[in-house]
Amino acid sequence: MIIHKNITVYGRVQGVGFRFSTRHAARSFAVSGFVMNLSDGSVYIEAEGPEYNVNQFISWCRNGPSHAHVDSLEISDDKVKNFNGFDIRI
Repeated sequence: MIIHKNITVYGRVQGVGFRFSTRHAARSFAVSGFVMNLSDGSVYIEAEGPEYNVNQFISWCRNGPSHAHVDSLEISDDKVKNFNGFDIRI
């Protein structure tokens, strides 16, 4: 079953390579969607794929790359948008 999650990551997550590491992690978990910085200093992700893969990706997001410090995640369900690949948006 393909699912879609909207994820907002709070903490020290900008300026630490979070978006690039997120793209790499998403591709390794076969998750599609996108990642982008938000003006409040958080990072926003839309991720979709098989439920198990998305859940594994969310687990990765709870820590992020080594230079990041994730305080919390806000996660919500959304309808599948059939993304092709995983991109960094500006």
